[in-house]
Amino acid sequence: MPGLSRLEKRIPHDFPAPGAANGIITALDRLPEEAGYGEDCLRSERVRAAIVLLANGTLSGFREAVELAKTDWRDLLVAAELAHEDWPARLDDALGPVS
Repeated sequence: MPGLSRLEKRIPHDFPAPGAANGIITALDRLPEEAGYGEDCLRSERVRAAIVLLANGTLSGFREAVELAKTDWRDLLVAAELAHEDWPARLDDALGPVS
């Protein structure tokens, strides 16, 4: 899967149903416009990964995480345990090292 980000490689693992991974990626891409704020922040790997990790492989969990991000991305980071200074190491553990 050359050219894919480490998060894009993780999503099909967590959401293996046919078409689910594409739907997740599309929803993440649309999030900044739907939220109406924080465009740069909501496009960041950290926030996008927080949504995916918090979803724990379920579509209902994904929808809940997206709604939390729309309300306040900082609460999302707290819920996904990516709010503290060790967040880069936590992402590396969850997604693998940055290539």
